Amino acid sequence: MDEEMEKMSEYVRTFFQDSGSHGFDHTARVTRLSEMMGNNEGADMKILIPAALFHDIARSLELETGLPHEEQGAEMAEVYLRSIGYPGDRINSITHAIRAHRYSSGIAPETLEAEILSDADKLDAMGAVGIARTFMQAGEDGTGIVGAVAHFHKKLLKLKDRMYTETATEMAEERHVFLVDFLDELEREECRD
Repeated sequence: MDEEMEKMSEYVRTFFQDSGSHGFDHTARVTRLSEMMGNNEGADMKILIPAALFHDIARSLELETGLPHEEQGAEMAEVYLRSIGYPGDRINSITHAIRAHRYSSGIAPETLEAEILSDADKLDAMGAVGIARTFMQAGEDGTGIVGAVAHFHKKLLKLKDRMYTETATEMAEERHVFLVDFLDELEREECRD
């Protein structure tokens, strides 16, 4: 990450707790996944990396305001990027990617960078990290194992079929198998107890 992106990262970090189901550690993983996939897929990193860094910046505000974090996050990113003189033609693409990243937003990604960000965010909800995040979220929400298992069925098991890029599709297959195996074992243990 170059110096400009490092400064963005430090700015974004101030809006997060270090960890949690949607803490800065999630943003850092999504950014790393985006960078890796962006290099494989030929993305414009000056669009993709800022979008990844800002994608969940307004997550905590959503609880306070009730407004979708992807919309508030896009607005916050635009204000910041304009304040540092970031190229205007890239800002629109960055804010689109942020608005389209959310699984449930209903906004279809219209650019490669938006597709990659959406894929990276979904991949971080799968595999071992996704399982850990699911249980963190269930703890934060107070829903426990029952809530976590419901989340597996409602969302996580559907993610592998919602990838846009070839790179993410391959990664999702492996992570999906791990999710299914874990859930099978969890449900077996729950039935025994």
